[in-house]
Amino acid sequence: MQILPGLLISVIALAIVFSVVDFRKLIDAIRSANYGLIAIGFFASFLWLLVRGMYWRTLLREKARYRDVFFAINEGYLLNNLLPFRLGELGRAFLLGRKPDSEGKPIGFWPVFSSILIERALDMAFGVGILVTSLLFVVGGSWALPAAVITGSAVLVGLIVMYLLAHNRDWAVAQLNRLGQRWPILLKLGGGILPAFLSGLSILTEGKRFLKAIGWAAFNWVVSFGQYYLMLNAFFPNAEPRWALFALGVAALGVAAPSSPGNIGVLEGVLVAALAVFKLDYEKSLAFAITIHLIQYILSIILGAIGLSREGETLMGLYRQLRNTKRPAAQI
Repeated sequence: MQILPGLLISVIALAIVFSVVDFRKLIDAIRSANYGLIAIGFFASFLWLLVRGMYWRTLLREKARYRDVFFAINEGYLLNNLLPFRLGELGRAFLLGRKPDSEGKPIGFWPVFSSILIERALDMAFGVGILVTSLLFVVGGSWALPAAVITGSAVLVGLIVMYLLAHNRDWAVAQLNRLGQRWPILLKLGGGILPAFLSGLSILTEGKRFLKAIGWAAFNWVVSFGQYYLMLNAFFPNAEPRWALFALGVAALGVAAPSSPGNIGVLEGVLVAALAVFKLDYEKSLAFAITIHLIQYILSIILGAIGLSREGETLMGLYRQLRNTKRPAAQI
């Protein structure tokens, strides 16, 4: 019952997309694609993952080895693509949190999880920035502006709150202790969690390191734009850069909506809708969306499976651990 709303959104998105698509033309679009560019796009997606590892490792203040960070990312994407509730975010925090830091101590679930929140907030900020920038070159895409403004405002508020908490760590802990005297259950639930969580936010107060993380994030989005542009050219020769820019921005906001595991249907729907602004062929647009989504699935399955095998974990075994773990151990 809990996953029905997301499944319903995915089904509706797929129904809308396939209602305007001719299946024969879709097959022809797939057959006539430039597979040389698709292959380059595949390697661009792998490069994106490599850069992503540097980005997240910087947010973790280099506490974890790059190899562990890289495989944790892919394990998380594998879980997100196959399991409900976006368990991939909890999964990679759980898996990486038990890895040793430079001092040989477990990094801890909550410091890792807080870095994921920062990562997601920055991603949404870049997505909003890309979408708003692309609107300067797009006629008929004004319908995306309200979503960008609302999302951008929420992200800004979230980042400000996280910064204030990180900058006033002792005050936040003191407030929890004060409230805990009146409601002891608060200390029982969050007494060990809050300090560890706040330690993961501390990068927000480290100017140089945080700017370095933003630099890696920017490079990550440049690679994403390059992949989208390459893949569009595989289906639309002489595709324009603004098409890729607008599609990337819309996709960044669209996949944030609840959906089935892996954003099946939602990603395809938002990409077809974005490209329809330029009056592009529905079938080729859907072929582009399916291909780029399939590449993500293939990479997450291969690299995520390698990562899980290194951990000695199975997919369902890890799923059961995540569902049964109500309160992961907090370590600073």
